[in-house]
Amino acid sequence: MATDKIIWTKIDEAPALASYFLLPIVKAFTEGTGIDVESKDISLAGRIIANFPENLTEEQKIPDYLSELGELAKTPNANIIKLPNISASIPQLQAAIKELQEKGYNIPNYPEEPKTDEEKELQKRFSKVLGSAVNPVLREGNSDRRASASVKKFAQKFPHKMMKPWPASGSKSKVAFMKDKDFYGSEKSVTIENPTNVKIEFVDENGNSKILKEKISLLAGEVIDAAVMNVNALREFYTEQINEAKNNNVLLSLHLKATMMKVSDPIMFGHAVSVYFNNALSKHAETLKEIGANVNNGLADVLDKLNKLPSEKKLEIENDINEVYKFQPQLAMVDSRVGKTNLHVPNDVIVDA
Repeated sequence: MATDKIIWTKIDEAPALASYFLLPIVKAFTEGTGIDVESKDISLAGRIIANFPENLTEEQKIPDYLSELGELAKTPNANIIKLPNISASIPQLQAAIKELQEKGYNIPNYPEEPKTDEEKELQKRFSKVLGSAVNPVLREGNSDRRASASVKKFAQKFPHKMMKPWPASGSKSKVAFMKDKDFYGSEKSVTIENPTNVKIEFVDENGNSKILKEKISLLAGEVIDAAVMNVNALREFYTEQINEAKNNNVLLSLHLKATMMKVSDPIMFGHAVSVYFNNALSKHAETLKEIGANVNNGLADVLDKLNKLPSEKKLEIENDINEVYKFQPQLAMVDSRVGKTNLHVPNDVIVDA
């Protein structure tokens, strides 16, 4: 009888393919050792299904394994092998919902622009599976991501064949970042002396205020931190880097963390899209607004929403977008076979630890 248990997470896409190959080997290796290897579904589809049990048949329902593993991760007996999972963007969420619906699952559509209280509540429920929903839960436990010393030594002794010395002539490649008026430059923090409650309030340039969060309870010794991004400075920075990339004839690539920083970074991504494609998007701004195109979801969302238009208008906007590529710097590609660039979807190219 098994006395110990290893939880193997069921996930999506390429890591799922790796599981089909590796998991049977792991199970065979541990057979008869008193160790039981058990799978738990924390895939994007699995997280969606677990979030809407009232809409499903008994055969379709699956438990909320993510919450279950979150509790397990806090215990000494936790032994969880967490494979890379999808940190879902809104386009990925919508694609997963559509696929589940086609398979007979009664999952509601994601409301991009909620108007009623019911739609707002629905959007809030879906937010539990958006972005890096898995990592903050499972890393409440003892999550060690460091490579072991033996792995490091092996990599140093046998470097990857693609690793080459830096060219003597130098390189035009560089990492560019804002020098001021960003989150880092504006950050303020304070250590709380006594237990207290705080609220988050937004005050616009006309003095009108809006409560964003009514109550946050803080303990003595906790640190509260705030920072802001100056949008005008951000757009100026994007413009400068686009021009520099064009002048130096180098690829332009944007690296944000739109999955974990799922409030701020999709907006920053959207500004990059709107600056790069400014000629086309500003020309058709009213039409794009009418059809609900959202640059925060990437160029792919804009192109998809064009399907709502008459064919002639759709073709006109598509042609104007394609014209932009002729005078802007080349973009790093995610899939050059289909013309999918770094700016098509916010979560395709991210900065990670």
